[in-house]
Amino acid sequence: MPIVSSTSSNSKDVLITVSDRFDFSQYKLFRESYCECNTPGTEFRLDLSNANYMDSSALGMLLLLKEHADKIKGKIIIERPNDSINKVLEIAQFHHLMEIVR
Repeated sequence: MPIVSSTSSNSKDVLITVSDRFDFSQYKLFRESYCECNTPGTEFRLDLSNANYMDSSALGMLLLLKEHADKIKGKIIIERPNDSINKVLEIAQFHHLMEIVR
């Protein structure tokens, strides 16, 4: 599966793993991976270590996740993007919006 998510038992940690392409074709799965989590202070970790492509629609999806996280006073951490994805994130200045851990 291109997007897999898991939630901790206390519902405060959500791990979303993206494989292969992160683009608009993943919109529905990506949205479903976080939209049911409304626990205040939730930390959303987005593991991109297995993703090899990201486009502008994925940036838009990240902004929707940020909007959701902000609403519940949560936090987003993007983990292990490859060099090309990290470059997309840098150009879009996403390091100002969320934590990126290489």
